[in-house]
Amino acid sequence: MGFSAKLVQPLPLLNTTTARRSASENMNCASPFLGSTHKLRLPRPIVSSTRTHFGSGSGSAPAIVAVKSDVIKDNKKPKSDVSNLLITKEEGLEVYEDMILGRAFEDMCAQMYYRGKMFGFVHLYNGQEAVSSGFIKLLKKEDSVVSTYRDHVHALSKGVPASQVMSELFGKTTGCCRGQGGSMHMFSKEHNVLGGFAFIGEGIPVATGAAFTSKYRREVLKEADCDHVTMAFFGDGTCNNGQFFECLNMAALWKLPIIFVVENNLWAIGMSHLRATSDPQIWKKGPAFGMPGIHVDGMDVLKVREVAKEAVGRARRGEGPTLIECETYRFRGHSLADPDELRDPAEKAHYAARDPITSLKKYMVDNNLATEAELKAIEKKIDEVIEEAVEFAEESPAPSRSQLLENVFADPKGFGIGPDGKYRCEDPKFTEGTAQV
Repeated sequence: MGFSAKLVQPLPLLNTTTARRSASENMNCASPFLGSTHKLRLPRPIVSSTRTHFGSGSGSAPAIVAVKSDVIKDNKKPKSDVSNLLITKEEGLEVYEDMILGRAFEDMCAQMYYRGKMFGFVHLYNGQEAVSSGFIKLLKKEDSVVSTYRDHVHALSKGVPASQVMSELFGKTTGCCRGQGGSMHMFSKEHNVLGGFAFIGEGIPVATGAAFTSKYRREVLKEADCDHVTMAFFGDGTCNNGQFFECLNMAALWKLPIIFVVENNLWAIGMSHLRATSDPQIWKKGPAFGMPGIHVDGMDVLKVREVAKEAVGRARRGEGPTLIECETYRFRGHSLADPDELRDPAEKAHYAARDPITSLKKYMVDNNLATEAELKAIEKKIDEVIEEAVEFAEESPAPSRSQLLENVFADPKGFGIGPDGKYRCEDPKFTEGTAQV
């Protein structure tokens, strides 16, 4: 009929050893994935049906749907030309302090976990700080953040005090959830942290709802100053989940002010992203729903900030959602209970050499934005903050037994309250025949 088709057989599934070798080989080749060393090359524009564009300009402009992961601007500018720098001194110091806070906090969590001060699963964020700081430090207090089970640092970046986060990890009443949330469920109404979620994908509908609230308040309730945006953070494994696709469709359909941030650390526990996903370039799923899709080097906070600024600007202007894939890497195992034996040591060494904190420190010193002494002073300040947080958590009281059934039902005088007005769990007979409370 005028054309011929050639059947291409799919490749067989790789075993774990082959997959690790393949990932290691990809890491060293010049691909747009796994740390490409190519210079920035914008692809040919792709026009979506809604003619959405990324950045400022006419609404009829074609959409640029991808930014490669390496160079957004030329960092090798003369030190004297301040206009070419990617960040101001004030911004740089703020971001550096936030990244140091995240790293030091997580390192202390590891110590406290192994001392038996924390229980259950604790998932650390070491290595991914450029994503949290690069995005969240651009937000206003009224903007919302939705996280995953790797949520401590997102809460810290949004302004939740380290003492409250640490106390929550200790299960104490002074924690941001009064000790009832623990490691995977950080929440703060005051700071618009709408929760960490233990199951992958379940936070995305919550974030979509928050973004809808912002749009409703602005367009229906006529609150002209309501330009609030929402950021939904999730991992690469979530991107094969139905809720991810449903919410991308809904957000694009309604042009919601939301930014979907994929923290692609290349591993879902012990499953390589390259083995689990038919097309590992997640950013491509954005244009399929009529929104920009961007791939950025998530180990470089300056590059992250560049794309984050554009995405936040689009959302505030009412131009709709953006999908951003941040290629990053966790330096520790999936959780503190994970011996981390599945990842290739060469792969781990490759990303350890690209530590985002070290990279920012070098950029700031090389461009005369800060001195070694100034950065050292920040590190000392954060050490004191972490020590105070641990002391605060240690000295805080544990929840009383009467708190057990609080916040289980919307009605505060619901199932947990007896006719006498007291919590039923205080009655010794309440737990008869059940597990010991």
